[in-house]
Amino acid sequence: MIRMGTKLNKFIEEWTPKINHVLETAIQKDTDQQRLFESMAYSVNAGGKRLRPLLTLATLTTLNQPINDSTLKAACALELMHTYSLIHDDLPAMDNDDLRRGKPTNHKIYGAGMATLAGDGLQALAFQWIVDNELPIEVRCRLALALAKAAGPRGMAAGQADDIQFEGSRLDLAALQKLDRHKTGALISYAVTAGLIMSPVTTEQGKSLRRFAEQFGAAFQIYDDILDVVGDEKTIGKPVHQDANKNTYPNLLGLSGAYTALQKTVDNAKEALAMAEASLGVDTSLLADFCSYFVIKDEKNNGKTAR
Repeated sequence: MIRMGTKLNKFIEEWTPKINHVLETAIQKDTDQQRLFESMAYSVNAGGKRLRPLLTLATLTTLNQPINDSTLKAACALELMHTYSLIHDDLPAMDNDDLRRGKPTNHKIYGAGMATLAGDGLQALAFQWIVDNELPIEVRCRLALALAKAAGPRGMAAGQADDIQFEGSRLDLAALQKLDRHKTGALISYAVTAGLIMSPVTTEQGKSLRRFAEQFGAAFQIYDDILDVVGDEKTIGKPVHQDANKNTYPNLLGLSGAYTALQKTVDNAKEALAMAEASLGVDTSLLADFCSYFVIKDEKNNGKTAR
């Protein structure tokens, strides 16, 4: 469970069941092959924090925008895109992982071919859900363009490519930050951007919230790197100690340095929210609560905690 502030806990309790309902009921309506549907649904409904759609809905709430069936469906589309990336990331040709969210990975159940098609189907369906709703046409177009950029060869796909190409070599900090900004940060940044697109906020007005999203996404990857060192498989639901030959913050900076980088990045995210609150005149405490995700006791570093 995400360790969050009281306001966000209530938000999660309200909206996670609604997100899950969409994900559990809507996929089959748009799928015309039973085994493919089963493979897609297996990974989408295997659990997960629903962090990305929650970020979109929290951005809308922060900006005092109503959430209806269309905005909810558009938010859930991001979870389809995220799940597609996980299925493909776990494939034998990629990380070859056997466990995801505490369950066998998709290809262990359905085979690599069907798992590949499940990922392909979810990627396409994500764009379908963004445009197959009652949002204004301009909003749907902007969402689709933003998601394509976030997931494509200047976003997540580029980051995954860097991850493969430079495995076994050591990137410097700037190159590692670029890799993480694409691989993990792009879809998290899109989550907030989607909320801004569905709100009457100009690009300039949303600048600080986008800065928050960038820093939150960076912190999320640093935290994931740390968990590979100090976490356990049962708690986080996937194998640990898998990153020995990869470019990660602990491998580059050491565990203590990774915690320092995490703290600095979280502080930057909170500073961006303070700027957004001042410029937009809104209460950003709900989004600030997301930063409590990064609370972790570092037993190897004198009990230091990142907050």
